[in-house]
Amino acid sequence: MSKNRLCEEITNKIIAKLEQGTGIFEMPFVNGLPKNRVTGKAYRGINLWLLDGGEYATFKQIQELGGKVKKGAKSHTVVFWKVLEVEEEETGKEVKIPLLKQYKVFKIGEQTEGIEPTEVVEKFEHEKIEEAEKIIKEYPNPPTLTRASGKAYYRPFEDVVNIPPIEDFPDVNRYYSTFFHELVHSTGVIHRLNREGISNFDKFGSERYSKEELVAELGASILCAITGIDKHTLDHSASYIQSWITVLKNDNTFIINAAQQAQKAVDHILDTKFE
Repeated sequence: MSKNRLCEEITNKIIAKLEQGTGIFEMPFVNGLPKNRVTGKAYRGINLWLLDGGEYATFKQIQELGGKVKKGAKSHTVVFWKVLEVEEEETGKEVKIPLLKQYKVFKIGEQTEGIEPTEVVEKFEHEKIEEAEKIIKEYPNPPTLTRASGKAYYRPFEDVVNIPPIEDFPDVNRYYSTFFHELVHSTGVIHRLNREGISNFDKFGSERYSKEELVAELGASILCAITGIDKHTLDHSASYIQSWITVLKNDNTFIINAAQQAQKAVDHILDTKFE
C-alpha cells in the first residue's frame, strides 16, 4: 500500500471514530504522574504541566489524614473546568457556560509532616515490537532522547524527546503510539520541516497548538499502521483528537489538511524508505 493510500485510510478511520463519538482520553503510562492522595486519581490536562510526579492533597485532606503542612510550604495550583447552567435574560433559554476553577494542593512527604507517600511503582514486562524499534532507530539525525517517568513531550528549543520507560506502560502498543507522537512533533522544528505549530509555537491550548497536536496524532497513527499496531491505538487516537476538535469547533475537515502534514512528517522519520 502506498503512503498516500495508507494516510487516507487511517484518516478516514479516525474521522469515522470521531463521528461515532469517543471515550475519555486517559494517560497511557502510570508511573510518575501527579495524583490525589485521597482519591488515587491522576490529575489531567494542564495540571500535568503544573505538577511534578507524586501524591498531592488539599490542606483539609492532609489534616483529615492526620498530617500537617510544613511551615512555609508553598501550595500548588490545580485547575479544572466547571460547567454552569444559566438562563439568558433575552431568550429565557438555558445555556451552559464553562467556568475555570482552581484550588490549592501540597505534595505529600515533601511538604507535609506526619504522613508519607503510599504510591507503589508499577512495572510491566513487554516484548519490544521489532518494526517499531527499527523506525525509531533509523530516524535520520534524530532528537536527543530522555527517559524520565511521568511525562511525554518534545522540547523544540532543546531538540529533546522524553518518553517514559516502556515498563511504565500497561499496553506496549500505547508506548509506541506515544513515542511516535512525540517523534512526529520533532519533525516540525525549524531545521527539519519547519512546521508552524512547532517552529512558531505560541501557547498551549491555542488553535495553532491544537492543529499541531492533530498532525502529531495522525502521524503516530500512520506509523502504528506501518508497524501493524493501528487496531490497538485507533480508539485512543480518536479520543485524543476529539479534545482538540472541540477547540476547532468540530471542524473535522481540517483533519484532511493535517493528514498531508502528518504524511510529510512520516516521510521524514522514515527517510522516504516506506513505499
